[in-house]
Amino acid sequence: MLMESITVGFLGYLLGSLPWAVVVARHYGVDILSQGSGNPGATNVRRILGKGPGRLVFFLDALKGFLATSWPAWVFGGEAGILPVLGLMAVLLGTSYSCFLRFKGGKGMAAAIGGLCGLMPSVLALGLGVWLGVFGLFRYVSLASMAMSASLPFWAWLLKKPKLDVLTALTIAVWVIWRHRANIKRLAQGVEHRFTKSP
Repeated sequence: MLMESITVGFLGYLLGSLPWAVVVARHYGVDILSQGSGNPGATNVRRILGKGPGRLVFFLDALKGFLATSWPAWVFGGEAGILPVLGLMAVLLGTSYSCFLRFKGGKGMAAAIGGLCGLMPSVLALGLGVWLGVFGLFRYVSLASMAMSASLPFWAWLLKKPKLDVLTALTIAVWVIWRHRANIKRLAQGVEHRFTKSP
């Protein structure tokens, strides 16, 4: 199992490191790292380039998380054990500290959503409900993402998921909130970017 774990971790990190926001933005002639918040994520791409490119980046980043958690189960079947969770942790690490971006990266929210789609779809569905509610009320993507992440361990516990799932949900919550620490500061200062409703 050691070699399997190393393989899953290595491939998950490389998969997570793929900077889709940078690639998509470059296709439009934009250096996303120097525009907007400078964050290589779907929200910043949407802010700078519009809904289409933003949605594409979100899909591609979420796909990274889904593949990282799903392929170990496809390959190893019932013997996969903790490998799908290891794949998710590795893809989050790669997304946030990409070897292709000098170990910088995004927040990891889209990758986490994709991973949860493979691991705990029911927990994800409830978490997305929280995201929609908070975003609808306050129009802050960062606040909605943190609220959703914080709710994940509660939903996993409420649905009586195994301890590993609850711990995984808690790890995602801590990771995503920690990666949003600059957003927390901007929210406290009242300067965080708010998405306004289209007329």
